[in-house]
Amino acid sequence: MAVTTKSLVDKALAERPTRRQTVAFAVHLFTASGAVCGLLALIAAVEGNWALMFAWLGAALFVDGIDGSMARKARVGEVLPRWSGETLDLVVDYLTYVLVPAFAVAMGGLMPAWMAVPASAAILLTSALYFADTEMKTDDLYFQGFPAVWNLVVFYFFLIPMNSWVIALIIAGLSVATFLPIKFVHPFRVVRLRFVTIALLALWAVLGVTAVVEGLKPPVWVTVGLGLCALYFLLFGLIPFRRKAST
Repeated sequence: MAVTTKSLVDKALAERPTRRQTVAFAVHLFTASGAVCGLLALIAAVEGNWALMFAWLGAALFVDGIDGSMARKARVGEVLPRWSGETLDLVVDYLTYVLVPAFAVAMGGLMPAWMAVPASAAILLTSALYFADTEMKTDDLYFQGFPAVWNLVVFYFFLIPMNSWVIALIIAGLSVATFLPIKFVHPFRVVRLRFVTIALLALWAVLGVTAVVEGLKPPVWVTVGLGLCALYFLLFGLIPFRRKAST
């Protein structure tokens, strides 16, 4: 009986790492599913179905928003050190945050081709350099420089009618801001006003879904709400903040 019990215990101990590895690999697959969303978004963009494109980009954004907490809970870096979750995340992000939106700028009729192609190239080049930047995060977990969230920027290009020159200037300004020592808030990591930030992020998500369902022609109050949320996230890191000295 003793031998049998010991064998069962040894078998259980041997199987436990395997289960942990399975869970960790499943988290990696979940992260990688964002690339599938990116492919479907690109197909929609080729067909000129911009609302559907943003729906798939939104799905990829949802995956990216929760996979980090899943990875930390499953300790994927410890359990599966062979696969880098950080590298996987950057690969998927470049596809969904940068490549598909750059394609939409090039082919979406937002500006003449002689402006659209250089603008798309600027998005691709500056974002590639940003994703390779080992100092993209500050010590207090802000993004340093514009964090290449072109999926969100281009969403507003399709949502709000803008002159071609205005779009070009925004792209140029944000491309330059990629390399500037200015802070942009990370919605989940930055401690300062985290509850407010997450609440506004949830509101933005609801309004964004509404805009997509309405074919990117939502009621005015939806567009205004999305605009105000964008201003909050854009300006948050630029406002000085001092902690009160502890007593």
